[in-house]
Amino acid sequence: MQVSVTATGGLERRLEVAVPAQTVSSEIETRLKQLARTARLKGFRPGKAPLPVVRQQFGDKVRAEVLSDLMRQSFAEAVSKEQLTPAAGPRIEPIAMDPGADLKYAAVFEVMPEVKVAAFDAIQVQRPRGEVTEADVDAMIESMRRQRPQFNVVERAAQATDRVTVDYDGTLAGEPFEGGEGREVPFVIGAGQVLPEFDAAATGASAGDAREVAIHYPESHGSKALAGKTAQFTLTVKKVEEQTLPPVDEAFCRAYGVEEGDIATLRAEVRASMEREMTSVIRGRVRSQVMEALYRNNPLEVPKTLVEDAAQQMQLEAGRRAGAREASQLPPRAQFVEPARQRVALGMILSHIVREQSLTLDRARVQTRLDDLVASFPNPEETRRSYLSNPDAMRQIESAVLEDQAIDAIVEKASLTEQASSFRELTGFGQNEAPTGSSAT
Repeated sequence: MQVSVTATGGLERRLEVAVPAQTVSSEIETRLKQLARTARLKGFRPGKAPLPVVRQQFGDKVRAEVLSDLMRQSFAEAVSKEQLTPAAGPRIEPIAMDPGADLKYAAVFEVMPEVKVAAFDAIQVQRPRGEVTEADVDAMIESMRRQRPQFNVVERAAQATDRVTVDYDGTLAGEPFEGGEGREVPFVIGAGQVLPEFDAAATGASAGDAREVAIHYPESHGSKALAGKTAQFTLTVKKVEEQTLPPVDEAFCRAYGVEEGDIATLRAEVRASMEREMTSVIRGRVRSQVMEALYRNNPLEVPKTLVEDAAQQMQLEAGRRAGAREASQLPPRAQFVEPARQRVALGMILSHIVREQSLTLDRARVQTRLDDLVASFPNPEETRRSYLSNPDAMRQIESAVLEDQAIDAIVEKASLTEQASSFRELTGFGQNEAPTGSSAT
C-alpha cells in the first residue's frame, strides 16, 4: 500500500492511497468462493452453483463491497502509519477504481490540532465569598409566604395587590368582536396578569362599579382584526379581595413538604437549599472566569467540521427551548458559530489538562453532584433511581465532575483573590419581588 499526505491549508489534509490490484482481486475471489458455498441460484442446488455463474450473478456487488471495505481498512492503516488523528470522517474522492488496476483514492479530512496550554499562574480569578444568614432565611420564607397568598373579600375600593374579579365586554367600531368578552375573570392588580389599562381601570373601583376602557392595539398585534385599531371595553368589577400572607405554622410547613410541620426543620431545609444555590453560583462565576482565561490565553485552530456540528447542536437546543416545531422556526445558524468554536476549543483544552494532570474521576464528587441534582425534586429517591438507570445522564454528570476537577486544578495554581459578598448580591434574590399585601399576624 502506497500513501502520500498533503497539507491543503489549516488543519485539512489530503491523503492519497493506492492499494495493489492483486490485493483487490484476491479479496474479490475469496469472497466469491465463500458466497458460492451458500448461494441459492435457479437451476442449482444450494451451494452447488459453479464459480463462473456466481461471479456473473454477484460479481459487481461483491466488487463494490470489497472496494468499500478496502478503502475503510486502508484509510485506518494509513492515518495510523502517518500518525494523524482525524477530527471527523473523511471525504472520499475516487482516483482509479477500474477492474484489474490498482485501487487509488484520496481522503480529505481535518486533523485534530496540537494543544499546548499556558501556565495556570497567568490566570486571575476573583472568587466571591459569602454565607447564608438568619436574615436571608427570614427573607426567603417571606418570599415563600408570598407564593401562597390568601384572599378575603373586602367592601372597599380596589388597590395594588388586591385580587379583583371582573366581567368585560369589548366592541370594535361599535360591534362586539371575537375574544372581546370575559366573565368572572380574576387578576391581581399590579401583578402584570392583564393589560395595564385594565389594571388602571380596576384600581379604585369597588364591587358593582363599571369603568370604560380604551385599548389601542399596535400594528404588530398578532390578530389582524385588531392590529392598529382601538377597542372600547366596559369593565364591571364583581368582587374585590384583599391579599394576606399565610402564617408560618404547621400547615405552612406541610405545604412545603415538611410533613411533621416543624418550623425549625423547614428553616433548616430552606437554609440548605440556599447554601446549595449560593455554592452553585460561586462555582459558576469561578468557572466562567477560568474558561474565559483558558480561551484567551490558549489560541487554538479548531476543525471546521466540529465547529459546524457544535453550532448545529446549539441551534437545535435553542429551537427546542423556544418551542420550534420545524426547521424554518429555528434561530439563524450564524449566531451560534463563535460560541460553538469556543465550546470546541475549550473541550480540547480541558481534555488536554485532564490528561496532563493525570486526573481520574472522583466518584465521591459524582455522588455529591447527583445528591444536589435530585434534592430539588419532589421525590428525590425516585429521581436518583431514574438517573442511575440512564447511562447517558450519568455520563453527563461524570463529564461535568471531571471538568470541575480540571477547573479546581487550575484554580489551585491561579492568582486567586476573594471578595466578600452576600446571598442577595450573589443570587439576585429579591430584586424582582412583586409588592406584597398585608402580613398575617
